[in-house]
Amino acid sequence: MATDHYDVIVIGSGPGGASLAQRLAPTGKNILLLERGDYLPRSRTNWDARAVFDENIYQAHETWYDSTGKKFAPGLHYFVGGNSKVYGAALLRLRERDFEELRHEDGISPAWPVKYDVFEPYYAQAEKLFHVHGQADEDPTEPRRAGGFAYPPVAHEPRIEALSAQFSKAGLHPFHLPLGILLDEQDGKATPTSTCIRCDTFDGFPCLLNGKADAQVLCVDPALAAHPNLTLLTHAYVSRLNTDASGRSIAGVEVDMGGQTEVFTADIVVVACGALSSALLLLRSANTIHPDGLANGSGQVGRNYMRHNQSVLMALMRERNDTVFQKTLAVSDYYFGAPDYPYPLGFIQMCAATHAAQIKGEALPAWLEWLPDMPFEVMARHSMDFWLSSEDIPLPQNRIRYDGGRVVLELSPTNMAAHRMLRKKLEQAMKNAGAHPVLLDRNLYFSQNIPLAGTAHQAGTARFGTDPATSVLDTNCRAHGLDNLYVTDASFFPSIGAVNPTLTIIANALRVADHIQQRLGA
Repeated sequence: MATDHYDVIVIGSGPGGASLAQRLAPTGKNILLLERGDYLPRSRTNWDARAVFDENIYQAHETWYDSTGKKFAPGLHYFVGGNSKVYGAALLRLRERDFEELRHEDGISPAWPVKYDVFEPYYAQAEKLFHVHGQADEDPTEPRRAGGFAYPPVAHEPRIEALSAQFSKAGLHPFHLPLGILLDEQDGKATPTSTCIRCDTFDGFPCLLNGKADAQVLCVDPALAAHPNLTLLTHAYVSRLNTDASGRSIAGVEVDMGGQTEVFTADIVVVACGALSSALLLLRSANTIHPDGLANGSGQVGRNYMRHNQSVLMALMRERNDTVFQKTLAVSDYYFGAPDYPYPLGFIQMCAATHAAQIKGEALPAWLEWLPDMPFEVMARHSMDFWLSSEDIPLPQNRIRYDGGRVVLELSPTNMAAHRMLRKKLEQAMKNAGAHPVLLDRNLYFSQNIPLAGTAHQAGTARFGTDPATSVLDTNCRAHGLDNLYVTDASFFPSIGAVNPTLTIIANALRVADHIQQRLGA
């Protein structure tokens, strides 16, 4: 190893770590990026629904436990780029009101100590960095923005364009879903030189062509190519963080590399392993000065876990749906409530087209009288697919922790009445649009039971705030009580809103990177 000491060590190459690393790389400071996995292999299997969803070939092989002791496999992916290698790339801003205290039927969603006006310019930078395609002024709850999107919206195919028109006629305000995608198109078709080809494997599949705007493609690889001061180590699992004798500074990063332990040091250490894994790292780094884990003087590390209340619904339609690239439409009319429900309901977006292998094995109702014994292939051709997200309340008892050597994830659902109401709103919207759908719950979407094992929208566990007694990080995402430790994944969220969290993770990572750059004098 050329050097064991760096100016900055970043642990985790997902959106929170990679965005920060690429932002700091031009400073010339020596930066080490540690990733416990390797590059996700590029092969035709990337687009094989059976391999991806039935056989889970890209999912981490880990066993966790719920509060009752029942085993489950968490939906985690350890690759360069993190979970963004298999995310849906819907990149939306939190609404301005999401940064304020917001009342729900089951309790209060707390205010953020840093408001939207601070995040707005970083949202714009994040949208440009991750090639977000969208259209300003369509979304009725869109927060104010200084300018439009850097890339045009992804065009609807005819069946989705018709659905959008039907929704509008029924009084809704559908809009083009902002997507992070490397797409050039003309007249709704990918150009001959476009990286993305508008195929049917965008949502949840690794992209064989690198057409999805993920952290590897847009941050890690370009930064490594342009800046020799940035070093990436793969197969590098950080087992613990060691403090100095005072307990106020990280003095060593212990890394397991193929059974061998190496220790690296840095002036600044940034943890970005994902909200669940980052909390576990802080907890297993306990020592005599920090007996309950690093940055855990408040007792909040691992607590206040959020993951959205989520449902994936497949609308079985009488007419065939030949849409190839389906994930282009969203509805936010019910985000903050409805005339018959005074509390926030959530967000509706379309998913990619269903594949037969994703349906196989799910419990299907026996009363499909109009198309009995429907084979999975036919069901897929007659489906329209929606992802519904509602905000869940951060509760201290919703937490990740160690029980001996076992990882335990405890979760008590909140705001489920709002989520059920949101489903009814979708059902009514489909009927108002002239459809008579049979809505089926995709309980095993992406081969995961969404309520617990589906950890794609993980957040909380190390929330930021101004009071060390009630928070883990300060407003710059520096750990309370540790001068050189930062966290830049979704751990810092005090609340989660109802839109996908990734764009906020990226924006915050860029914000924290600017703070660290000033601190380094670069």
